[in-house]
Parts: sequence; structure tokens; C-alpha cells
Amino acid sequence: MRVSKYLPLLLMTSLLSGCASFGKGVTEALLEKQTADDTRMCKIWGKAFTGISPFLGNRQQTMKVLMVHGVGNHLPGYSTRLLEKLADQLDLPVMSSANKNISLTSSFDNSKNLGNLRINRLLSRDRQRELLFYELTWSSITAKQKEILAYDNSGEYAFRRAEVNDLLKKFSNDTGPDPIIYLGDSHNDILVSFAQAFCWMTKSNWQDLPTDAHQACSFNEPAAAVNLRNDQYAFISHSLGSRITIDGMQRIAGLINSREVAFQDALKAKEIPIYMLSNQLPMLQLGRGLPEVSGQSTEYCRPNGAKYNQRMLSKTPIMAFSDPNDLLSYAIPRSFADKYLDSRLCADVTNISINVATVFDAFGLGKLANPLDAHVGYDNDDRVIALIAKGIGNANTAAIVKNRCNWVEAVD
Repeated sequence: MRVSKYLPLLLMTSLLSGCASFGKGVTEALLEKQTADDTRMCKIWGKAFTGISPFLGNRQQTMKVLMVHGVGNHLPGYSTRLLEKLADQLDLPVMSSANKNISLTSSFDNSKNLGNLRINRLLSRDRQRELLFYELTWSSITAKQKEILAYDNSGEYAFRRAEVNDLLKKFSNDTGPDPIIYLGDSHNDILVSFAQAFCWMTKSNWQDLPTDAHQACSFNEPAAAVNLRNDQYAFISHSLGSRITIDGMQRIAGLINSREVAFQDALKAKEIPIYMLSNQLPMLQLGRGLPEVSGQSTEYCRPNGAKYNQRMLSKTPIMAFSDPNDLLSYAIPRSFADKYLDSRLCADVTNISINVATVFDAFGLGKLANPLDAHVGYDNDDRVIALIAKGIGNANTAAIVKNRCNWVEAVD
């Protein structure tokens, strides 16, 4: 009697438990399938480019790459994942036993702390191929001003929020102020920090770099011009770091005077690519005036142009990576580049629209991707790393790019 009385309840419980397990199994299987069948988009519009790989084997020059971070607090070593994946893609399994750190400061005021420059040396097994990787950490410049918001992260206010909202608010307090601060009093210090990093790149090779020094660098030293002419350079930037890189190069070109004519001439002959991750140039242009020179690329960038000798660089190839699901990332239309990028940079833009965040089918509710992953996931995407390392449209292009990316080639 008792058993028969509770039998329907037991059967219902068993069925519900089975349905829950079945539903969980279906959900996990579906998510695993969507992850396993990686169909994330990769679409490229632009000219062929080589990446940094071809410049590693020449013993007469050194390939030097500078990483510039974006918004938020960063500590030295933040680019380690990108560095290790890049080393693997370039077959550089040998690394210096200790990195070198330079506490950046100003030539005019040595009391200033303008961030940290960390340098790693990567080599092939036979020591014939070398890469120097420079990591600029400038966020200490803005950290002091962001302390104004520190009270909002304290328990006095944080406990009143839902857990997820509290995490989002702390993220907002860390990242949101940086673009505002960059346009304020700290603007010049951040650009000096970038200039100092670039100066150390040009002035010194591995054996000449100081270790754990608080020291300023000068473009006026003869070695800077010699190395700039001989070595190869590239920038990798993320979000606000792209704006800093563009502004920083324009500032350097404007500061070079007759005393540094050799450096100026070497800069004019140089092609320096910029790999922009989570590109934000269009958004960060808001509220700014036009560059000093715009809409005149023909006059400045073609050998027969009337102002060819007044250019900053021979060419600035820009590879603009953006995930469509990144709420803070944008492509660079040709019209934007012509109007809002200084013509003297001779910029040539390739747009790369790529899903670095996984897009899921939200069970009939539509497609879904984590916008935070879409903003910060570039350094963990093998296609991004392969494009930086080996480019596209050349004999050295990585298989993952050939197989997983669709390229629309641009021609003049």
C-alpha cells in the first residue's frame, strides 16, 4: 500500500531527474560541438603583407617589435601569452634567461616615472634568427588619477551591488577613465613614454641595453640613426594603445630637428607596420581636430610627389583587427584613413574582421558571443598570431590562415 501510494511520485522524480540529465547532456554536447566545429569568421580586405618572419634571418639586422597596451591597469609581463604564441609560430624556442627592464623617464625631468619597458630576446636553436620583443607598460601614469574612483570599489559601496554588476563596475572603473585621462594632463607624459620606448628600440641592441635602470634615452646619439636604418621594426597595439602609437610617431617626427637629421632621414626611409588589436581609432577620434596634414597622401607618399621629402615614414602598413562582437572595436574605412590619419605617415590600411570570441547559438534565442572575450581575446587566437608572424598572400603564409581566412585582395 505504501509503495503503491508513493510509486507515482518516485516515477515522476526519476523522470524529472532523467530529463534534467538528458537536457544537461544535450546542452553540453551542443556547446562542445559548436566549440569543436570552429567556424569563427576571418575576413581580410587589403593588400598582401609578409608579417615579421622574413626579417628574422638576416644577420646584418635585428627584428624589433614593440607592444603597447590599451586601457586598464597592466603589470610588466602582461604580453607573455602573445609573446610565447608568437615565438612558437616563428619557431624561436630559445629565450633569454632573464629579461631586461628599464624604468622610463624624461630627458628633461628624471624624477618622472613614465612606466616600464621590458625586453625579451628570442632565438632559433641555431642562434641564426633573432627577435627582440619590447613591452611598454604605461598604465602607471594614469593610475594615480584613477585613485579618485577607488572609494567606489570599496566594501562600503561594492556590497550593495549584485555580484556580476560589481565585477562589471570595477572593470568600468579601471578601464573607462583611461581615454579621458589620455586627453587631459597626462597626454604628453604617455606620448613621452612611447617615445622613450621607441628610442631604446633604436638606440641599443641586446648587449647594449641596461638592466633594471631608471634612465632616459636620446634620439641624438649616432647609434639610434644607424640602427634605425639597419634594423626592422613593428608595433603591436591594443585598443587605446593604437591611438598612442599613431600620436606617438607623429610627435617623434615633429620633434626631430636639424641636430638629428641622420635619424630623420633614416625614419623617412623606413616602413614600420602596426598590428592594431581591437582597433578603436574611429571612436578615439571623436572630439579631436584633424591632423596637421590630411588628404594629401599623393603629394607626400609617392616618389614623384611634390612633398615627398617631407614625409614621416616611407610607409605605415596598418593591419586593423576587429571582432564584430567587440563593442569597442571598429574597422578603418578608406575615407577615415584619408581624412583622420596624418598624410605624412603614408598609411596603408588592411582591415581584418575576425571572431576571436566564440559565437554560440543561444538555443533559438539568437547568436551570442561574450563581448569581453571579443575585446581581449586577440592574443589567444592562433589566426591573429599567424597573421602577425607570417602575413597573407605570400609563400610563407601559415596554413591556418590559408584554411580559415577569406582574403579579398586590394590592388592599386
